[in-house]
Amino acid sequence: MDAKGLQRTHVFRGLWGRLKEHPLARVGPGLITGVADDDPSGIATYSQAGAQFGLNMLWTMPLAYPLMAAVQSMCANLGRVTGKGLAANIKTAFPPSVLRSVVLLLLVANTLNIAADVAAMGEVAELVSGVDRHLMTAFFVFGTLLLQMFVPYHRYVFFLKWLTVSLLAYAAVLFTVHVPWGQVALRTVWPRFTPNASAAAVVVGVFGTTISPYLFFWQASEEVEDMQANRGSAPLVSDARVADAELRRIRWDTWSGMLYSDVAAYFIILATAVTLHVAGVTDINTAAQAASALRPLAGDFAYMLFALGILGVGLIGVPVLAGSGAYALSEVMGWKEGLERKVGDARGFYGIIAVSVLAGLGIQYSPISPMKALFWSAVINGVVAVPLLVVIIILVSKKSVMGAFTASRPLIVLGWIATAIMGAAAVAMFIPG
Repeated sequence: MDAKGLQRTHVFRGLWGRLKEHPLARVGPGLITGVADDDPSGIATYSQAGAQFGLNMLWTMPLAYPLMAAVQSMCANLGRVTGKGLAANIKTAFPPSVLRSVVLLLLVANTLNIAADVAAMGEVAELVSGVDRHLMTAFFVFGTLLLQMFVPYHRYVFFLKWLTVSLLAYAAVLFTVHVPWGQVALRTVWPRFTPNASAAAVVVGVFGTTISPYLFFWQASEEVEDMQANRGSAPLVSDARVADAELRRIRWDTWSGMLYSDVAAYFIILATAVTLHVAGVTDINTAAQAASALRPLAGDFAYMLFALGILGVGLIGVPVLAGSGAYALSEVMGWKEGLERKVGDARGFYGIIAVSVLAGLGIQYSPISPMKALFWSAVINGVVAVPLLVVIIILVSKKSVMGAFTASRPLIVLGWIATAIMGAAAVAMFIPG
């Protein structure tokens, strides 16, 4: 190799070393879980809230934050303390019929959600690049699938952590438009809207996409993956020497990750409120539609930021959706699992990921529209979330499961509040009108 080649290699290694030492590279599953919550389907929901009701739906995000953070903290603690994922813990404490029903519904909902997400990514990519959406959808599907299957967890998760930066696009959008900050602050704490069926539907949609079952399974399993990747680590229930440090890490990681997610969702609602709603655009069905509608109102730069944000979070959301179902079913079946394992060592686990993602792609070519897929995904998630939240709270309250590390009273209280809100949301979905 010549001198210039050696110099380039040295520069690359130095840059790679700095990236690996960056604080972002050391955060845990909480950040990725939080960003996955703002997947393209979620962006469509938040965009609809802002477009339809303007600033008057901003209040939902401050209310959702402590609830989503508490629920995800319980899931993370459960995984790290027991060394088992959520499904494996349910398997040891509840009848098999309970677990099978939950996991089956989870897989169906996740596949439908993947279909909606990859459709949105394909549409946005076509808007940005001019390449046919079906080609772009296939590119994203096979790209994420190959990364999950053939890149070891410790490397793949490093890639996902850097993709979380894409959420900053929604904060950047606000610098390109006029924002009445006084009104924003007022309507966040004192909203004005008529409490009718339309408002109820939007509130249900916002809370339903913010507190989602697939995230419960993913974060618990990723804590287990992190524990196993860090050789010498053991479940806290059997080795409590590092318990204080680990639980403190989980608390910081989860609450900061959910805050990042929640603030980004708040900015999405705000960006569409001060642009689309003000211009009279009040009906948004997809994230791509929100990006397109934003272009003539806020300019090309805001449009491009919004679009790139959709692609970035989609590249996180799709693997999380597919992976959470794979963890759950593998734990039910007793199969080897984990993104750190090679494909040949965990065929069932990777098979579920492949089937989920390819089925999501297949829906693009079926009579089922992506919006219909998203609707049924929301319905199934709403049905699954409530009993699953009850099960999680029971598990983290049991000394037989958590040993000395049962959940604190504030977490339990917030968990029950989240359960009550999700229960009301589930009932509201089935009320006509």
